[in-house]
Amino acid sequence: MEQDPRPDTPAPPDAGPRRTPVSYADAGVDLDAAERSVAMLGDIVRRATRPEVLGGIGGFGGLFAFDTTRYREPVLVSSTDGVGTKVDLARQLGVLDTIGQDLVAMVVDDLVVTGAEPLFFNDYLSVGSLDVDRVADVVRGIADGCALAGCALVGGETAEHPGLLGADEFDLAGFGVGVVERDAILGPDRVQAGDALIAMPSSGLHSNGYSLVRRVVAGLDLAADHGLGAPLGELLLTPTRIHAPDCLALVESAEARVHAFSHITGGGLPGNLPRVLPDHLGAVVDTSSWRWPDIVTWLAEEGPIDEAEMWRTFNCGVGMVAVVDPADAERAVELLVSRGVAAWRMGEVVESGGATADTVHLMP
Repeated sequence: MEQDPRPDTPAPPDAGPRRTPVSYADAGVDLDAAERSVAMLGDIVRRATRPEVLGGIGGFGGLFAFDTTRYREPVLVSSTDGVGTKVDLARQLGVLDTIGQDLVAMVVDDLVVTGAEPLFFNDYLSVGSLDVDRVADVVRGIADGCALAGCALVGGETAEHPGLLGADEFDLAGFGVGVVERDAILGPDRVQAGDALIAMPSSGLHSNGYSLVRRVVAGLDLAADHGLGAPLGELLLTPTRIHAPDCLALVESAEARVHAFSHITGGGLPGNLPRVLPDHLGAVVDTSSWRWPDIVTWLAEEGPIDEAEMWRTFNCGVGMVAVVDPADAERAVELLVSRGVAAWRMGEVVESGGATADTVHLMP
């Protein structure tokens, strides 16, 4: 009798009723919306470009033909940041076309403190549910910010995360690259006692301290002006001023010898000025040389928030500080004023016992 070469196999179990297949859309991810979003964003991204950019969006990476012949010894500088909980106020108010400028400002103004020219930018947007128009509003703000900063928006990622984020919730982050000559890098090694501190005004709260802001304004009518002359919500969403072009104009001018810049973000003046001071130097800031913006004063009173807490949480009206040779202080202010920046001399660098948090002395 011939043997069957196939091994004995048990009969398959009863699979039961046929189940309905599931899809990515059933899990909350709309691939069709993602494709529409990419198509819509093409025209927006093209508004923020530079001659060095190759190709368009939709590829796996952004292409930037870096021209090494423009530099003797180029150093690339990178920075990444987000906007923090300011995005929650933007979501609540349904105002999404300025939050992108906040993102760009936080990154490029960190790049420029080294003296670097911002070259290109990438964004990451995470959403609970992909609404094409809402995404376009956010990216439009990013593109506008890049255009203001003079850098190219070379790519980005929009990710839909249902279940992790609520349907109308979102968060965003950005990454930028700039370039500076090695022998032109700014920083603490250039700063000397007697250097002048030149302040550039902020446009408001910028993008720091919003966890505290949201606690103070919880339950308040954001559409009311609360004596501020404009709706509270509108003032809280004022986009962050992009200082990079003005900083670069100051660096490139023969009018002023710039030794360092300090971007006034989280930590305020006490937390950020020491970052550009060598160990043996401190800074004295004349706080009577300017008045806090109305929104800052209002927050302090409404909180209430102690003055020391205000200084270390908010920029209190100063978005960027240039540290310049004292002989050039007046010319530096004049140059910035000629560019529409209401700059002023706010203090000086002094001898100190060490670079700790108390090396910035706020003198009324």
